[in-house]
Amino acid sequence: MLSLIVLSVIAALVIRALYVNTDEIDDIPEKLGNKLGKLWEIAHQGMRDNKLLRAEKALLTILKIDEKNAAAYNRLGILYAKQKEFPDAIKCFEIASSIEVSASSLHNLGLIYYETGNYSKAAIAFEEAIDMESDLATRHIAYAKVLEKLNNNNKMLHELEKAAELEPTRETLILLAKAYEIQQDHESAEKTLKKIKKTHSQVGRPKAVNRPKRVIV
Repeated sequence: MLSLIVLSVIAALVIRALYVNTDEIDDIPEKLGNKLGKLWEIAHQGMRDNKLLRAEKALLTILKIDEKNAAAYNRLGILYAKQKEFPDAIKCFEIASSIEVSASSLHNLGLIYYETGNYSKAAIAFEEAIDMESDLATRHIAYAKVLEKLNNNNKMLHELEKAAELEPTRETLILLAKAYEIQQDHESAEKTLKKIKKTHSQVGRPKAVNRPKRVIV
């Protein structure tokens, strides 16, 4: 009889333990999500306030929890780049690209390769970024700068023309005019410079104010 009571108590405890463990397991994803959210807040705030060590610790903690978090590697790469720790930045961007290929991570990788003088790798990274997302002028401008270093002036000109087509800002048009001059295309350079002057004069010109018509009641 006593043995039956003992067995019943043990069975009850086992069942209770199972329920408790299940509740705890269900609660884990929510706790992790909250913790990751707080860590991301710390990382973003640290980057904004230039408290880079604090941001770095938060990002490294995120990667301990989720070692395949491409966004964290990307942000960590930006942080290292700001500190001119280029080898670590390259490593972070390469890992980010291997986990989840994105145009932004490839573009960032290209910028670091450019900064360190590795123009061939920079060109490859920018090409891949443009293949994924070609509607941003900044990508074409960055690629054009690398092509200039590689003495590929024809392709450089093409990329700057594309950038000017997407975003005809004063800065972009000046770069395009310089590229035409390099190619000895003085006519196109002159046309581009005139376009800059025309655009600038239109922006600077105050709009005419139309007086409201008088209505006699």
